[in-house]
Amino acid sequence: MTSPREFWSLFEPLHAVTYFTPQAGAAFEAAGLTGFWRRYFAGRAAALGAVGAGPVTAAFFGFAPRMVARALPDVWTRITPEAAVAARTAGAAAALTALFEGLPESTVVGAADMLEEAARAVALPGRVLAAAHADLPWPAEPVARLWHAATILREHRGDGHVAALLTAGVDGCESLVWRAGLDGGRLREVTQPARGWTDEEWQAAAERLAGRGWLTAEGAATAAGRDAYAEIENLTDRLAAAPVRNAVLLAPLTERVWTVLPDDNPIPLRR
Repeated sequence: MTSPREFWSLFEPLHAVTYFTPQAGAAFEAAGLTGFWRRYFAGRAAALGAVGAGPVTAAFFGFAPRMVARALPDVWTRITPEAAVAARTAGAAAALTALFEGLPESTVVGAADMLEEAARAVALPGRVLAAAHADLPWPAEPVARLWHAATILREHRGDGHVAALLTAGVDGCESLVWRAGLDGGRLREVTQPARGWTDEEWQAAAERLAGRGWLTAEGAATAAGRDAYAEIENLTDRLAAAPVRNAVLLAPLTERVWTVLPDDNPIPLRR
């Protein structure tokens, strides 16, 4: 039986090609939209319609409000939500098609069928981003269908993760500071500017977490902080649990995707 976290590790990289491949960028440029963050916010928010910065800041959770407001709502003067959905799907499908070259068609179709079944089975109440993407038309082509299913599932898990963080009394900036304290390395260097938080906001969040006994004064996670984060991840897993059959079908596809994902990406997605 595949655990929810193991399943996530297989479908999340499939979704992530929309951020880190040249095909994804080219599809948006062909639709008239340039700039990584314009593409990011337009593409991910488009399922919600021509929405402003407030709802997106709330739903995406980890971004500073000013970061979101740089793109929204102005981006909708450059591209419609419908065109953004089409460009995002086309770019992701083109990237995955190139990566899957040489694999038997049956491998891709089988994985797409399995992932679609899983995506259609998840409960959507309280999952705004997942529900918005689930409400979009399903692509007919197998690779695009695979990516669409992966996107619904990753937003479903993400919505649940936000709920778990809120249950623990953790805000968006704190969630990133905490993760940096857990993982170390270059995570702060990558994620802080990508999410738009100032040094002062980052430090204030670190002090709040230290006040709860979860970070040291130097910003490293304490044993209590690691235990508390493990509880959040476990709750996220429980909220993401759904019947999954033959998740192993994704393994050869995901392995190829990892070859193009940057190690220090701002999602942050780590292998």
